[in-house]
Order: sequence, then C-alpha cells, then structure tokens
Amino acid sequence: MVWISRMCWRKYGNFVDNLRLYVRGGSGGMGLPRLGGQGGKGGDVWVVAQKEMTLKRVKDKYPQKRFIAGVGTNSSVRALRGQKGEDQEVLAPPGITVTNDDGMVLGKLNTEGDRVLVARGGQGGSYHSEFLPSKGQTRQIRLDLKLIADLGLVGFPNAGKSSLLTALSHAKPQIAMNVPYITLYLPEIGKVMYEDHKQISVADLPGLIEGAHMNRGMGHQFLKHVERTRQLLFVVDVCGFQLASKTPFRSAFEAVQLLIKELELYKEDLPCKPAVLVVNKMDLPDAEDKLAELQEQLLNPHEFSHLLPDDMLPKNNMVFRHVVPISAATGFGIAHLKTCIRQSLDKDASMATDSLHRDRLQALRGAVPAKNTLTWGPTASV
Repeated sequence: MVWISRMCWRKYGNFVDNLRLYVRGGSGGMGLPRLGGQGGKGGDVWVVAQKEMTLKRVKDKYPQKRFIAGVGTNSSVRALRGQKGEDQEVLAPPGITVTNDDGMVLGKLNTEGDRVLVARGGQGGSYHSEFLPSKGQTRQIRLDLKLIADLGLVGFPNAGKSSLLTALSHAKPQIAMNVPYITLYLPEIGKVMYEDHKQISVADLPGLIEGAHMNRGMGHQFLKHVERTRQLLFVVDVCGFQLASKTPFRSAFEAVQLLIKELELYKEDLPCKPAVLVVNKMDLPDAEDKLAELQEQLLNPHEFSHLLPDDMLPKNNMVFRHVVPISAATGFGIAHLKTCIRQSLDKDASMATDSLHRDRLQALRGAVPAKNTLTWGPTASV
C-alpha cells in the first residue's frame, strides 16, 4: 500500500473568512455662533448583511480596507441646522460576527438586512460645545464568518462520509445504506481528539448531488453549511459511484471534478478553501489499481478533461494539501488522516497569527509617522 501525501502548500488567499477593517465616523459640522446655528452630525459607519456579498469581494473592492463616513455640513445663514453627513455602509455576508480589536462583540449579522453600527459620527458644533464640532469615532474592527466546524465533509451520497466521521470521532451519525438521498437536514458534528488534548470539529454535511447549485436535492441547504467551515475534507469512493440507475457512472476522478464544479457554481470562491482529499473504501477489490489511476489523473487533470462535458468541468483545478487513501470500514489510514488534518489546520493558524502580528505592527508604525515622510493609514490583511 502506497501513501499519497502530496504536500502542496500554496497560498490559499482567495477564500476569506475574516477581515480587519479601519472605520471612522464623519466629523460634525461647524456651528454658527452669531445666530446660534448647529452644525450637522457626522455620518455613521454600518456593517450591513447582503446575501450575495462575500468577504473576499469586500477585500478586493476596498484593498485599503478603510471606510470613512461623510462630514456633517456647517451651519449657515441659509440653513442654521447643518445636514447630517452621509453614512457609510460596509456590505458583508450573513453569518458574520463583528468585533473590535479587543474581541468585544459589537453585533451579529444573522439574516439579510441586519445592521450593526460600528463607528458613530461626531456631533455638530452647538451652544453646548462653543459651536465647535467633535470628531467621529475611530475603530479597527474584525468581520468573522461564524463557523460551524473546522472541517466540512464534502462528498456524494454513499461516499462514506458518515462512516468516516464515526471512525474519526465518537459521533454516531445516521448512515445511509445505498440510498441516493439521505434525509438529515442538519450537519452532524464530531470531535477529533488528539493526545495533547487538541480538539478539531468535523461536520458531516447533508448529501450533495449533481445540480446542488440549482437547489436540487438539498442544494442550498448543503452549500450554505459548506461556507461555514474552515477547511474542506473531500470524500470519494475509490471505485466510483452511480447516483441512480438512470444516471451515468462516475469514476473517483470525475466525482472530484463534479464536487469542485458544484461548489464553484454556488459561490466562485468556495473551491479556494484549503482542502484534503480522502479516498475511501480501500478495502474493496481492485482498490490499489483505482488509486494509482486517480493519482495520475490528479497530477495531470487537463489530460483527462475529456471524461466530462465542458459544462461540468471546473474553471480551476484544486490543489489538495493531502491526498489520503483510507478505509473507514476497517480503520486503515485513519491515524495518518488525523495527522494530515492537524498539519493543515496548524499551518493556517500559524499563517493567520503571523498576518495579524504584521498588521498590528504596521498600524503602530502608521500611528507614529516619521518626520517629513508620507504615511498611509492603517491597513489590514486576512
């Protein structure tokens, strides 16, 4: 038996599940002392949930990650009460928790249209402030996608996801017996335990079928859970599968390509999550030959693109951090898989910590500009 443990530490920067932003409310407008006029209040900064938005789109559209609301207008003879400055809205996907740099929760976006105030505008100048306005509130905030688990199991029915979850953890999910549609609508969460007491959560997500992006089967019910996991654990049957008697047989390689395509069609950045490929059912006859065939196809996917119609091919091929053959039924390969899972998650955690340290260091440098040098405002990285 040959292990395939292909370490592909590429930069997985396309999927974003947390983002650090600089927000500042607008300053108030000047009051008018001789007529007792009051300046307009500065605009506020809000984080607003929008269904089609992703954190990656926020990052791409606003590379400086700075959101500043409008300034209130000054009081004048024509308008003694100045107008409020324009509010600034930061669009974000539902399922976001908004915190400040100290970890204090400012609010949560659970459904589309939810709003969280993150920076108040300053008050306009008035009699009580000697007609001088105040500045708007300034903050560094974090947008974190609420995760249901560290890892999400992705696979077609009967690939062995539930059996794998049982082998990895003490969870006892309902296992489908050669049934193309399983009936569970909520993910089953299991905990993988390590000798140093580290725990990693794994979600067995409801079964995925071809056409899920169009809401077939459990479609969106499944795919919305995929968004809420840190990394993906693809599970395929080494000997391939056939969903139903009227559907075509799919090899393990074709199953991988179709899974990627379904994720891609739902949200283009989903396949950019770090992923591990688990090749299950290695206890079956001819599994060794099938594994060798799959290995060659994964190394040269373009040479085998003719196996699927053009509209079923993903735009980009995923590079799996590890490809691990196992048998959930016999326990073969489970220990090695646990090691690979830990390595993949630890790598991301280390990268995130390094990024946060660099971010904070740059913010501190920006707060104390050197003499006669041009400085930019605080920036952030994921």
